[in-house]
Amino acid sequence: MASVVLVTDSTADIPLETREKLGISMVPLKVNFGDESFLDNITLQPAQFYEKLTSFGGLATTSQPSPADFYDVYKKLTDEGHSVISIQLSGAFSGTYQSATIAKSMLDEDADVTVIDSKSASYGYGQIVVTAAEMAKAGASKEEIVAEIHRLRSELRLYFLVDTLEYLRKGGRIGKASALLGSLLNIKPILSIDNEGTIFPFDKVRGQKRAFARIAEVLEADVKDAPVNLTIAKTPGHTAGVSEMSELLKQRLNVQSYLETEIGPVIGSHAGPGTIGLFVFPLRK
Repeated sequence: MASVVLVTDSTADIPLETREKLGISMVPLKVNFGDESFLDNITLQPAQFYEKLTSFGGLATTSQPSPADFYDVYKKLTDEGHSVISIQLSGAFSGTYQSATIAKSMLDEDADVTVIDSKSASYGYGQIVVTAAEMAKAGASKEEIVAEIHRLRSELRLYFLVDTLEYLRKGGRIGKASALLGSLLNIKPILSIDNEGTIFPFDKVRGQKRAFARIAEVLEADVKDAPVNLTIAKTPGHTAGVSEMSELLKQRLNVQSYLETEIGPVIGSHAGPGTIGLFVFPLRK
């Protein structure tokens, strides 16, 4: 039986050491500062990106991988006899999923590649990729792994807070949250991603502390005492409130594992500095 391997793209924000440990292949997107172009999480790391963004004085732009970028990875892995599961950034945000799908169509018919739209972003699907890779390493079948991916995708609770909607607006990724523009006088929007992978405004409250309390209230009512994985993603240099948020959620939820990760350059280009993402996954029963 062919071994199962995972492929993803750089917006999953999976740390290098985790990718290396689990054998996850990563195809990078690009971040552009004017005429300068960098490979997300390869030639430009999160801390470098946010420093550069501050000094640049404008907006960074991003570009998706080409089908050829994915093809090269798929071809190498399938030629080695692997069965590939490739999980990509929400197709509502980027053409990355489309590039991956085109790359699959370029392969021979006997190449075993499954491409999945995560309908999510950052560690909202990074955790899914990691879980799938752990299952593959433990010897689970491709069918079992794909079923778990779909369960995790459907049961993920995801909320994020941004300092400003301007990055999302100017980058064209604001989705249904556009209704909040022009009405944020000290209002903290709580954003989420719907089943179609599109950003929408979940709620809006006045001030960060109330935003934290509202998220904790909703999650407690939703997952109750079920055991969960909790991840908080933050932007380097802008960590105010992360400790407070994590302690509050640990008090209110049955948190079995906790992780803090960094929001990488591509996601940071569109969400902006000071963004906090919260990802809660109910554990398998």
